[in-house]
Amino acid sequence: MLETSARLLRLLSLLQLPRDWTGPQLADRLGVSPRTVRADVGKLRSLGYPVDARPGVAGGYRLAAGTAMPPLLLDDDEAVAVAIGLGLVATRGLGVEETSLAALAKLEQVLPTRLRRRVQGVREATSAVPAPEPPLDLMVLGEVAGAIRRHERLRFGYTTRGGRQASRHAEPHRLVRWGALWYLLAWDLDRDDWRVFRVDRMALHTPTSARFRPRPIPDDDAVALVVRRVSTEAWAYRARVLVHAPAAVVAATFPIPLDVTVVDESTCRLELGADDPDRLALWLAQLDADVEVIEGDALAEAFARLATRFRRASNGTRSAVAERA
Repeated sequence: MLETSARLLRLLSLLQLPRDWTGPQLADRLGVSPRTVRADVGKLRSLGYPVDARPGVAGGYRLAAGTAMPPLLLDDDEAVAVAIGLGLVATRGLGVEETSLAALAKLEQVLPTRLRRRVQGVREATSAVPAPEPPLDLMVLGEVAGAIRRHERLRFGYTTRGGRQASRHAEPHRLVRWGALWYLLAWDLDRDDWRVFRVDRMALHTPTSARFRPRPIPDDDAVALVVRRVSTEAWAYRARVLVHAPAAVVAATFPIPLDVTVVDESTCRLELGADDPDRLALWLAQLDADVEVIEGDALAEAFARLATRFRRASNGTRSAVAERA
């Protein structure tokens, strides 16, 4: 006969199946008497599990919907499926990224090693059609989220924008998704200041197990701090432009994070930056909208170079057409 705690878990597993169980059926599965089944059902109810009992030939026991979410018991296949699914949702921009990531961190913290290997095996053995965003290691994302939840310091290797490898020691505070990218807002212990790291450029080292007391985030707004650091302060060239297109269209089209301010329903203002003004001009040209440079001489000069290049291309096309005529 199973011990009481193991028997309750087995009973819970059976009740989670979408069917009704009679008392004798459960007693047979558990190797106990119907009276013990009734007692165990009462214990589950006292723990917050809403177990319905319907009398009659067609009745039985069933786990019903309650007013609160009780803990669920997953078998190995279900746990692996949920972990993989949460990882996919966390990177798909569906509006539930933070919630999915928090759930994934909780699940991966308790996954047995054999199931962690299965989850990682599926991730390593599958591919997707390349998208414009850089590849993201979901295990790194999940471990960073877990460190934030546990208030645990991180040591990690980091690839800077220039390709240089650096070693960082930081207190992770918040993950922020912006466009196709995930950013970590952390207190850099070596620089004694807030820093923003792209998660796809991080390579985690051995867990430190060192706890920290969370620091107050400036203005209590992690998103605003990340936007400010990423969109302007981190770049070699910065600019402000007026775009004659709706803000939502511009934000969805642009390949890098940017700070968008709505001017009216058909116009918006951008504050953005880049290490290469020519590339920035090319990105803005792809918006298929009129653009006015408010601030940023380097960007204005890059637009002039781009216009000259397009003009040469256009002249070459007209010459070829004239020769064929």
